[in-house]
Amino acid sequence: VVFWKKEVIMALLLAVLSSEALILLSVTGDGVLLAPVNAIERTIDVAASPGNTRILIFSILVGALLAYIRDSGGVTATVNWLTGKGIARSKRQVGSLTMLTGVAVFIESNLSVLTAGIFARGLFDKFKMSRARLAYIIDSTSAPVCILILLNGWGAFVLGLLDGYELEQSSASILWGTVPLNFYALITLAIVVYTIVKDKVHGPMAKEDAAMTHTGTVIESEPATKVRFMVVPLVLMVVSMAGFMLWTGDGVLANGSGSKSVLYATILATVVAYFLLILHKRFTHHEAVEIGFKGMGELLPLVSIVLLSMTLGASLKVLGTGVFVAGIVGEYLPLVLIVPMLFLAGAVMSFTTGTSWGTFAILIPIGVPLIQSLGLPPSLVIAAILGGGVFGDHCSPISDTSAVSSIAAGCDLLTHICTQLPYALTAGGLTLVAYVIASIIMIG
Repeated sequence: VVFWKKEVIMALLLAVLSSEALILLSVTGDGVLLAPVNAIERTIDVAASPGNTRILIFSILVGALLAYIRDSGGVTATVNWLTGKGIARSKRQVGSLTMLTGVAVFIESNLSVLTAGIFARGLFDKFKMSRARLAYIIDSTSAPVCILILLNGWGAFVLGLLDGYELEQSSASILWGTVPLNFYALITLAIVVYTIVKDKVHGPMAKEDAAMTHTGTVIESEPATKVRFMVVPLVLMVVSMAGFMLWTGDGVLANGSGSKSVLYATILATVVAYFLLILHKRFTHHEAVEIGFKGMGELLPLVSIVLLSMTLGASLKVLGTGVFVAGIVGEYLPLVLIVPMLFLAGAVMSFTTGTSWGTFAILIPIGVPLIQSLGLPPSLVIAAILGGGVFGDHCSPISDTSAVSSIAAGCDLLTHICTQLPYALTAGGLTLVAYVIASIIMIG
């Protein structure tokens, strides 16, 4: 359905309906015509979960925060301040600043690419680097960084998926253990660094750079504003999130509640961003509220995908898909190939659906029973799934992050995908080899 209609929400809806129909046929014995009703009730049950509700509210609020930072002109002010200081004097410096900006705004992938893209547009034009190159750098930085730093909605979402299972280690410990084992994210970032340091691009991107001519394009001017409109909310979010993790974890960061912390930090940052607009007297209360709701509306399709992904994961858990696949894999596939195949499955699934969170929701219920029944290293299995999900998030033509990267960089979406895909496939191939080696060492 994704290939046919290029519609992720429709594909997820049909997947949920199919799963519920199979449950009715094989588990309860009821009529298959009740599948739509069961799908609705399953969605309600998922939304009734406190952890899931926190993630959904956070995902919506990010839209308001993004809108406040964007419409306040804080991004433009920050760019003007940096360029005024003469920090960007070469292609390497421009590329490094762009990547570091994406890393600094690790709270949300779309916010990361939007901020870094707007920041670097004029700089890339000045140094005759293609917009496709800019789109690649910001896109290949955002998702890998989000899944490695984990103090954001990504970490909270995965924690929520893991909390429903009984494992020897805590969910937080397993998740933090995935950081050094997430080979795809690490290799992708290493390739970005290589591109910046060596100032070399390959494949279709080299042709885009060769065809680039300086047009004198600059970042559009906005009314005078202050750097604090962007910096204060983002810094506050990062700092407060760490503080909330310590608070909810009784002083231990790894034991903190990711879903609670990210929600509290996002609410705090959004409220502060709102008051900064009001105190500056550039927007009235009604105008600021309208901006916030408009920003939330922009992310409603993504939030719908998140909700349907959670529903599908819950439905598959009842259906017993994970246990069934675990039995097949355990019988027919060598142990050392299970982790590489999970990564490959995640990469294909995320590319065809354009959603990493949906991939996590589908594959984690399959991977955890493998950990339980076959004694596989928990962090290695989860890392492979997360890496596979990241693959599609930053290079699928139907991924929201890819679309936002193209918009932020001012690059055609198809051009962005065609120029970035060779880099993603190279990282994916190296990752497969790395997981085979790691499996041989850790599993034997």
